[in-house]
Amino acid sequence: MRFVIRKGTGIKGGRSMISELQVGVITQTHGIRGEVKVFPTTDDASRFKKLKSVIMDTGKERLSMEIEGVKFFKQYVIVKFKGYDSINEVERYKSAKLYVAREHAVRLKKDEYFVADLIGMQVVTEDGALFGTLKDVMATGANDVYVVEREGMPEVLLPAIRECVRSVDMEQGVITVHLMEGLI
Repeated sequence: MRFVIRKGTGIKGGRSMISELQVGVITQTHGIRGEVKVFPTTDDASRFKKLKSVIMDTGKERLSMEIEGVKFFKQYVIVKFKGYDSINEVERYKSAKLYVAREHAVRLKKDEYFVADLIGMQVVTEDGALFGTLKDVMATGANDVYVVEREGMPEVLLPAIRECVRSVDMEQGVITVHLMEGLI
């Protein structure tokens, strides 16, 4: 069994579950009819076809945006927001982040987690000793890799596989790991 991690950063407070998940970032306008080019920050860009609306965070304000149309171009998603019909109306939204509320997020299967929920969790060894804090999750071809930050010591990279990651307790905010030979 292997752990699958759903990408996406989010908005959260403390160790509580995030309330919104980032699904993309507007990179630039597309054409002159109010479309924007979005770099998806979700591992399944096709999910944009099912989205009816998103929350846009411009850094200065948060807007609820109704999606009128979606198409795909290379690694980007081209999004048309309802009521925005010219390049002049959307140009100011470059670099804005797009979020969905948790209740509109994709459903996770067993042993799947949103990266944003994992970041900041304590990492302990099988004997209960504190090992560090999860700082990041790197996606690789074979499996994800947990970046564990350790106070006063170098970071450690742990493969997110059953042989190494024994359990993830979302309630307690603890990841239990087995330190395989050669990892440290």
